[in-house]
Amino acid sequence: MGANNGTVQTLMSDFLRTSGGVAVIDGGFATELERHGADLNDLLWSATCLLTSTDLVRQVHLDYLEAGADIIITASYQATIQGFGAKGFSREESETMLKKSVDIACEARKEYYKRCCNSASSFTTDGKILKNRPILVAASVGSYGAYLADGSEYSGDYGDAMNLEFLKSFHRRRVQVLAESGADLIAFETIPNKIEAQAYAELLEEGIKIPAWFSFNSKDGVNVVSGDSLTECARIADSCPKVVAVGINCTPPRFISGLIQYIKKKNTGVPDEDFVSYVNKWCEIGASLVGGCCRTTPNTIKAICRTLPSKSYTV
Repeated sequence: MGANNGTVQTLMSDFLRTSGGVAVIDGGFATELERHGADLNDLLWSATCLLTSTDLVRQVHLDYLEAGADIIITASYQATIQGFGAKGFSREESETMLKKSVDIACEARKEYYKRCCNSASSFTTDGKILKNRPILVAASVGSYGAYLADGSEYSGDYGDAMNLEFLKSFHRRRVQVLAESGADLIAFETIPNKIEAQAYAELLEEGIKIPAWFSFNSKDGVNVVSGDSLTECARIADSCPKVVAVGINCTPPRFISGLIQYIKKKNTGVPDEDFVSYVNKWCEIGASLVGGCCRTTPNTIKAICRTLPSKSYTV
């Protein structure tokens, strides 16, 4: 869905209204690939499957759609032009891999709709999900720390790379390619500090024509992991007209309710085997996008759909 500054908010509002007021994002991707036997012991992490196991990537997307996810996120969290370059790929080949991550997700959505249309009724084969519900593809952009693969997306300490222009230069072409690849929006995930949030916000104003969401991570329930104020980070996101949601991921569930209240626009996804019990509370206090993170599965997403009374297409 292409959009300009005057329409991105309306587009998300329309999507949420059609989705019953709350949309469900998919769950853990890399851990799900591993559960199916993928070896992700690589600096590219889940993106290595774009080189070796595209059918598996497509199947994981399909599994989440069958479970009820309204938004599926591409396998590009750790896919960067620089990372592919370190593996010996040319710039053109690296950009093709980024486009492929979106293509696979879009193919999965198309296949899901095809399966539903071939069903004897208005529902999928398990009788749970309405076939014509809206589904979005979000192109994942991990932080600079994710590219480093040294855990720094969980500290926000980039050393000499804590520089706005450097971060913009690092992410620029990747963001442009993903934005032009057919995704409906960009998911900037696990943002650990406000300088990277500022870099993303400025890049979105450089001719990017689709909306985005920002998702931060916290370890204390007050600040992002770098120690920067979550309120300040959310303010940066809120100042960018292209940002349609702001939220939290990779954060202990006990902190989510308080963090939601720091943010005007809300989107939550957290890794915990029993976090489904938190979901209705989050929605009651304003969350409009909920989903899973590392270690969650299609069964988790199915449980979330079942617990949300607003998901009118479930039975």
